[in-house]
Amino acid sequence: MYHHVYWTPQKIAQRLSLIAPLVYRQRQPLPPFGYIRLSSPLEVPPIGPDVDDSQWQTIPPNSYWGTWMTDFILRSRFQSPAGWDADHPVALFLPIGNAGDFSHPEVLAYIDGEPYAAADRHHHEIRLPRRWCDGKSHLLALHGWTGLGGYESSEPGTKLFMRECAVVQIDQPTRAFVAAAHNALEVAEQLSDNDPVKARLYNALNAAFKALDTRDPLGTAAFYDSVPPALSVLKAEIEAAGAPMDADVIAVGHAHIDVAWLWTLGQTRRKAGRTFSTVLRMMEEFPGYTFSQSQPQLYQYVEESYPEIFAQIKQRVQEGRWELIGGTWVEPDINAIGAEALARQFLLGRTYFHDHFGDVDTPVLWLPDTFGYSWALPQLIKQAGMKYFITHKMSWNQYNRMPHQILWWQGIDGTRVLTHFLTTPSGGEFLPHSTTYNGNVSAAEIVGTWENFTQKELHNELLTAYGYGDGGGGPTREMIQNIDNLANHPGAPRVRPGTVREFMQRIENELSDQLPVWNGEFYLEYHRGTLTSQGSTKRNNRKNEFLLHDAEFVAAWAALATGYRYPHDVLTAAWRLLCLNQFHDILPGSSIGPVYADSQRDHQQIRELGEQVREEALAALAQILPPQTA
Repeated sequence: MYHHVYWTPQKIAQRLSLIAPLVYRQRQPLPPFGYIRLSSPLEVPPIGPDVDDSQWQTIPPNSYWGTWMTDFILRSRFQSPAGWDADHPVALFLPIGNAGDFSHPEVLAYIDGEPYAAADRHHHEIRLPRRWCDGKSHLLALHGWTGLGGYESSEPGTKLFMRECAVVQIDQPTRAFVAAAHNALEVAEQLSDNDPVKARLYNALNAAFKALDTRDPLGTAAFYDSVPPALSVLKAEIEAAGAPMDADVIAVGHAHIDVAWLWTLGQTRRKAGRTFSTVLRMMEEFPGYTFSQSQPQLYQYVEESYPEIFAQIKQRVQEGRWELIGGTWVEPDINAIGAEALARQFLLGRTYFHDHFGDVDTPVLWLPDTFGYSWALPQLIKQAGMKYFITHKMSWNQYNRMPHQILWWQGIDGTRVLTHFLTTPSGGEFLPHSTTYNGNVSAAEIVGTWENFTQKELHNELLTAYGYGDGGGGPTREMIQNIDNLANHPGAPRVRPGTVREFMQRIENELSDQLPVWNGEFYLEYHRGTLTSQGSTKRNNRKNEFLLHDAEFVAAWAALATGYRYPHDVLTAAWRLLCLNQFHDILPGSSIGPVYADSQRDHQQIRELGEQVREEALAALAQILPPQTA
C-alpha cells in the first residue's frame, strides 16, 4: 500500500506527539508544594487557611518525594493570570507523580477549603470554574495517598517524581484535533490493508496535517489559527472514508473499587470520595456522559465523609445520568458466604438505594470480579426485585471457555435470570480469553468487543464498561472524547453513551425466546486457593452469621412476648459490618495483611453487638418465666 512506502502511520504518530503538548496555550507554574505526612487515611486533613505550614517540607518541581503507602497533604496557592483570554478554559495541571500499574498517587483537591475534584496518575487536569479564575490567590490543598509499587527513583525510600504543576489555558480546537486524529489513526491500524477505508483514513490524516501549520517555532499564533481549518478538513475526509460497521457498542462509564484489597477500608473511604468527585466534574464538562456505580457501602462512605459530594450524586441519579447498579451491600464472595448473609446482602443494598435515592429502577446485579457464582443466585436476584446479571469473571477460566455471552441462567428452583458476560478484551492478561470491566474506549478495544462476541447471528449491540478503578477516578477526558469520535466512524462499530439497564432491557425485549439456557453454577477455574486461605477470617464470618441469626431470633421472640424493644438499628449495623467483611477480596483471603487485622477487629465488634442483643433479649424473656418452685 502507498502509505506503507511513505510510512504514513509512523509519520502521523510522530506529528501527534509533537503537537499534543500544544493543547495548553499558556501556563503559569504553581509555587512549590508544602508536604506533610499523615498518620492514616482517617486523620482529619489540615486543609484550612488557618493551618501553619511554614515548617512543612518543601517539594520543588522536578524532584523526588514521598514514601510507599503514605497518606499526605500537599499545599500551595494558585491564581489565574490577568490578561488570559476568557474564551479559553483554565485548569490546574497536577502531574505530581506516577506509581506504577495503579492510578497512584491519588488526591482530593480542596480549593479554599472546599472539596472540589480529584487528581491521579490518569487525571492530571482539574478544570476551574469562573469563580476561581478571578485573578486572586486561592489556597490549594491536596489530600491523598502515595499508593504502592512503581518506584521511579533508585534513591532508597522514594518513588514519586514531582513534575512542574501549573495553571494552564486550554485550546479546545487543538484538543479536538488531537483526539480526532488519534482515533482515526487507531481505527486504521485495526483494518486490513485490503480494506479501502484504511487507505482513505490515512489520506484524511495526511490532508489534515498538510493544512496544519507546524513550522518552527511551534505554538505560535500561526499554528493555532491553522487548527480549526485543519480540523474541518479532517472531519470531512473521515466522513467520506466510508461507513461504520453494522454493530453498536454502548459505552458505560464505571469505576470498579475493591472495598479492600491492596489497601484497607479506611483508604477505600477516601478512594470513593476522590473517584466520585472526578466523575461529577466530568459530567459538568460532558453533558452526554453517563456513569454506573455499584456497592451501597461506597455511597455510605461518601455520605458520611463527603456530604457535599453525596448531594451532587443524588442530583445526577435523579437526572438519569448516574446509574445505581449492584443491588448487594458490597460485591461479595458467593462461595463461602452463608445463605442468610447472601440474602441480607440484597436486603441491605436494595434498602439503602431506596431510602437515599427514592423509587429509582435498579434491576442489575453487577458482580464483575467475584470468584464464581452459586447456583442459588438466580432465585435471590428475582426475589430481591431484580432481573439481570452481569459479570466478566468467567472469561478468566483456566481451561474451558463459556460457550455463550448472552443467555438465561437457570437456578436450582427453575428461576431464570437474563445474563451477560462482558466481551471487551483486556489486552494484557495471560489467560487466553480474558475480558475487562476497566476499558478505555480505544479503537482496538471497541473492535475487540465485537470480535470477541460469539453470538453475532443473534444480536449486533454490545456493552463496554470503561474507566480506571480502585481510586483511579473512573473515565478520563480522553475516553469520553473517544465515544464522540467513534459515534459513526468509518471502519469501526458505532459507539454511544448509555446505561447497563437499557442494554439489558433491549436484549430482553428482542431476544428472550432465542437465548440458550445455562442450568448450574458458574464455577471459576481460577483463584481456587481462596476457598481455604485466611481460615480464621472464614471462621469468624461463619460464627458471626450464626450469632446474628440467634440474636435476631430471641430478640423477635422477646419483642412479641414482652415489652422489649426490638433493636433494629443495632442489628442493621451488625449485619452491615458483617456484609462488608464478606467482600470478594476480604472473605476469600486475597487481600494484604493489614486488611485482616481490620477484619479481626470488625468481627470482634460484630460479636459484641450480637451478644449484647442476645443477652438483653434473653433477660427480657426471663422476666416472664414462672417463678421456680422448690
